[in-house]
Amino acid sequence: MHDTYGQVWADAVRFAVGTAMRRGEIVRIRWDDLDAARRLVLVRDRKDPRQKAGNDQWVPLLADTAMGDMWALVQRQPRADERIFPIGDSALSKYFTWACRALSIPDLHFHDLRHHAISLMFERGFRIEQVALVSGHRSWQHLKRYTNLRPEDLHRGPA
Repeated sequence: MHDTYGQVWADAVRFAVGTAMRRGEIVRIRWDDLDAARRLVLVRDRKDPRQKAGNDQWVPLLADTAMGDMWALVQRQPRADERIFPIGDSALSKYFTWACRALSIPDLHFHDLRHHAISLMFERGFRIEQVALVSGHRSWQHLKRYTNLRPEDLHRGPA
C-alpha cells in the first residue's frame, strides 16, 4: 500500500507539470469529472479574481507532455476514493517541500511547476490561446508572467 500511495503523490507532481494546474485544482478532481470520449477533465471553480465560484472549465489531458500521457497517468491511479488524487492541498505542499529537500533542490515551490508547465507548452509551439485554454488564464497580461522563456530557447525553433 505504501508504494501505491507514494506513486499517487509522485503522479500528482507529474500531473502538475503535464497540465499546469494549481495544487488545489489537482486535489479536487473527481473520477466523475472525466470525459473519456474527449479525454477532458472538468476543473471546478477555477481561480478567477472576478468570480469566486462557478468557474468550471473543461481542460484537455494531453498525450504528449514533458511528463508523458496525462490521460494514461490518470487512468493508472487506484480508484479507492471519489477523487483521482486523494491528497489534501496542504499535505501535497508539504510532500513537495519534503521531496525537494531530500533531493537538495533549494527554493522550489509547488506553484513553480505551473510556471514550468506553461513555459514548456510555449516551447513546444502552442499558441497563446491554446496555453490559456489549458492554464485557465483569461488574458495574455496574466499569462505572460508565467512564461519563463529564454532567448537561447529560440535556437531550437518552433516545435
